[in-house]
Amino acid sequence: MAEAADFQGTSPPPARRWLRRAGALLAGAPLLAGVLQLPAAPSAHASAQLSVRAASDSGTVAVSLDSFSPSAPSDGDTLTVAGTVTNKGKQAVTAAHVDLRVGPELNTRSAIDTVAGRTGFVPGADGSEVGGKYVQKFATLAPGVAQHFSISVPVDKLNLGADGVYGFSVSLSGQTSAQPWDQVLGIQHTFLPWQPAEADKKTKTTYLWPLVSTVHVTAETGPGEQQTPVFLNDDLAKDIAPGGRLEQMLSLGKDLDVTWVIDPDLLASVDAMTRSYRIRRLGGTPVAGTHQAAAKQWLAELQQAVAGKEVVALPFADPDLASLAHGGTSVTGSLSQLKDATDVAASTVETVLHVKPSTDFAWPVNGAVDPSIVKVATSAGADKIIARSDSLQETGGLTYTPSAARPIGGGTTAVVADARLSTAFEDDLTQAGATTLAVQQFLAQSLELDGQTGKQRSIVVAPQRMPTASQAQAMAQALTVLQQSAWSQSQDLAAAAKAKPDPSATTQVPSTADYPSALRRQQLGRSAFVAIARTQDKVDNFKVVLTDESRVVTPFGRAMNREMSTSWRGRDGDAESFRNGVEAYLDDLSEQVKLIDKSETKLSGRSATIPVTVQNNLIQGVDHLVLRLTSTNPTRLKIGGKAYAEQPVTVSGGHSQSVKFATSANANGRVTVVAQLYTQDGQEYGTPVTFDVKVTEITATVMLVIGAGVLLLVLAGFRMYTQRKRAAARERAEAGQQDGDDPSSPGESGEAGKARESDEAHEIPEAGEASEAGEAGETGDEPEHQEPENLQGPPDRLKKESGTRHRADDPEQPSDPTPDTAAESADPSGTGEKVDR
Repeated sequence: MAEAADFQGTSPPPARRWLRRAGALLAGAPLLAGVLQLPAAPSAHASAQLSVRAASDSGTVAVSLDSFSPSAPSDGDTLTVAGTVTNKGKQAVTAAHVDLRVGPELNTRSAIDTVAGRTGFVPGADGSEVGGKYVQKFATLAPGVAQHFSISVPVDKLNLGADGVYGFSVSLSGQTSAQPWDQVLGIQHTFLPWQPAEADKKTKTTYLWPLVSTVHVTAETGPGEQQTPVFLNDDLAKDIAPGGRLEQMLSLGKDLDVTWVIDPDLLASVDAMTRSYRIRRLGGTPVAGTHQAAAKQWLAELQQAVAGKEVVALPFADPDLASLAHGGTSVTGSLSQLKDATDVAASTVETVLHVKPSTDFAWPVNGAVDPSIVKVATSAGADKIIARSDSLQETGGLTYTPSAARPIGGGTTAVVADARLSTAFEDDLTQAGATTLAVQQFLAQSLELDGQTGKQRSIVVAPQRMPTASQAQAMAQALTVLQQSAWSQSQDLAAAAKAKPDPSATTQVPSTADYPSALRRQQLGRSAFVAIARTQDKVDNFKVVLTDESRVVTPFGRAMNREMSTSWRGRDGDAESFRNGVEAYLDDLSEQVKLIDKSETKLSGRSATIPVTVQNNLIQGVDHLVLRLTSTNPTRLKIGGKAYAEQPVTVSGGHSQSVKFATSANANGRVTVVAQLYTQDGQEYGTPVTFDVKVTEITATVMLVIGAGVLLLVLAGFRMYTQRKRAAARERAEAGQQDGDDPSSPGESGEAGKARESDEAHEIPEAGEASEAGEAGETGDEPEHQEPENLQGPPDRLKKESGTRHRADDPEQPSDPTPDTAAESADPSGTGEKVDR
């Protein structure tokens, strides 16, 4: 783009600008006269000049400018320039010396770009040598060997003129064996901003200081009350550790007057690290994170750094507005995701940092805008769009850079950041020489912008979203000088957005076709938003059955915000893997509430109940579920009197519940039955379970057979009962008889006693045999009762014992000895006395 300020227009520059240009013309008059007097054929001197330029362009010696201090000198300062020179050729360089050169004043921003792009030496354009003692000499520069140099020169020896930007070069001159004359063999160009006195109208500069990172946290959480988060990797711990990218952004930014632009997801992720967290391992169980101390320290320092400063909160996870505008708006629900990300941003920042952020700014990638991007950004509540001047280009022929604020219609303000200043630190700045050049060019562009007009303007600088540590250091170095300079003063972003717009500045938003193709190739495709919408539908279907839906809605809501992150640009594979992981984890959780598979069920009868089991392996209960059991052949088998029946289901966490359904069969045969869970709004939940029910009719013959079997069982049980009862009665009687025997009686001693006991033990009545004495007498088969001879008691005793039981078939023992005791007493027999029958 040709900068508007490079064109001459109707707006006159300050008087000092005209004087500066007149001086440049006078200084260049001798050079012009020399050119006009050159003969047609090249002279020896001209040939030497061409040789010098060729040698310079060949880059025989590399010159690195590692430091330039002070970056913006003032009156009385001493400028110190240091770096290295390295012979890249194959021949040694002799009579080498490093010189400082002050070139002409550069009057436009495009002129600065031109000098920055040059690598060779151009006589006249690169100025003359300062010379004198401000030269460092080297006797020889051997091939491949780097030599350090450092030259200090008072600023008043540089013969600087009016305020402005001057080209400044460091050159290495010397000779080689192939070209034995003094020539410039290497040169490095940079800039010298010269503004010793305070400017009449200082530029108000707003510098955005972004704290943005890639996605680190997955949707997965632990089962405990704290829901321990699981991180993709441990990269965030490296970034916030001393020397890490985010640690550098914080430690450098806290001493600068900047506007903090923060992704709330970064704060939430670091805050999660202050407690228990886990890190995913490829193919293994997540391991516990150990960087709680670093996370706490980083957050504590950030809280102090932003206290009293302006903080702008991006939507959660920094959604890619261009991707959403170009591929997501056709997918239902995508704009709702952006609205959710915006709504949660303020609360996240307030909770973690204890400051109230501004949430009405939208920041598309690289500040590239078109009508669809503006529409998407404003749909979420933003009324200020941070654009960039290489997107919203000037078309009115302005000779200066206008203020950042531009009304673009619909109550929306485009805050247009300056492209040159915003992209000044995007290169690889790991080398000190690259950093020095970037800082000097940034300061030169800033001073040149200030000198364009006598109007005071508000300029915004929006650097890359995720600067490296070295880029952050260069940014901080340049800002430190700028904020102490005589031509710039700091301003908040909100103030820049409210500044009076320049009426001549363009307000025309470029068309969608003008969106940069390089950026379009990096954005998320429509398929990404389709996947996000599918995940959201699953979350909506899952949450309605939970007793505590926040345990699912919150982590998955934030995960879907992360799926839209700007940080996925150029990382299509990683983005898809993350989306698939979120959806797979949600599916796994949903499947923890399921129906247990059933095998074939048999029904032997006209009616029965069928149990179906619902299992809940979640740690929280599920409710608002309905279980439907459907018969595929209701003519043969009905469920609850119709084709299907439903019952509500509530299952506590970690439990199962069996739900029973009444069925009725009309005919024999096999019927397929389907069990399916539904949410209360009629949406299917989970996978159905299908099983067969085999119906068998019961006939009258089968009933008779079953009844006969039952009767036989009852009779057998009664027989066993009576036998056991009789055996128990006999054992009690025998026990009582043994207790009454006299152990010293001769008739019960020795072998005879044992024989009798054996006989008694083997006497078992047959089935139905009478066991009482009276029953024996009724049969007529037993002999009349006779008293034994050894019972000599009185008649009273005989009468008393005549009714006792005795064994009718007990034979009399002839070998029993006669009693050797006196006649028995006439008293009644004692308790427990055994009486033979």
